[in-house]
Amino acid sequence: MTEVTFVSTNPGKAREVRHLLAEYGVKVAWRRRTLPEPQAEGLEEVVAAKLDSVRDIPGYVLVEDSGLFIPSLGGFPGVYSAHFLKLWGFGPILELLRHRDRHAYFRTVAGLQRGNRRWWFEGDVRGRIAPSPRGKQGFGYDPIFVPRGWSVTFAEAPLEKKNELSHRARAVRKVGEHLRPAGK
Repeated sequence: MTEVTFVSTNPGKAREVRHLLAEYGVKVAWRRRTLPEPQAEGLEEVVAAKLDSVRDIPGYVLVEDSGLFIPSLGGFPGVYSAHFLKLWGFGPILELLRHRDRHAYFRTVAGLQRGNRRWWFEGDVRGRIAPSPRGKQGFGYDPIFVPRGWSVTFAEAPLEKKNELSHRARAVRKVGEHLRPAGK
């Protein structure tokens, strides 16, 4: 069985990754570690910095970074999504969107490393920002993000339903395809 160490401080992300990669015969060990979050132009730069910081972990190591991008706000909060949410919560974004287009998308970049080799995997999902937070499932911006074609937020949906199309699920499934043991 292929094994990978997923490095993150977020237990919700660890559950999602473990659940998704199990479908591919990949065993996931979660290593809770605070990773660098440099001020960067793109998610790829953030993931590269995270991978640089986990070179001490042997075998396959997986990290990711995700962002919520709102075109009517110039792509904000984007790469600053986690930092902004921690400082301000949903209020300022909901206020800024009162009279603006609410379309948004989530994007994930996952980086897989083994020794000096690196692989990159991306996933995104389009949708809109709800007028107010709804639901108790998930984490981060899940209570205000309604995927295209849905009437509920990610936070109102069970994990299995969210994992059918989320940005992270799409990127992690690509990791699973890459790591799938031969013959599976």
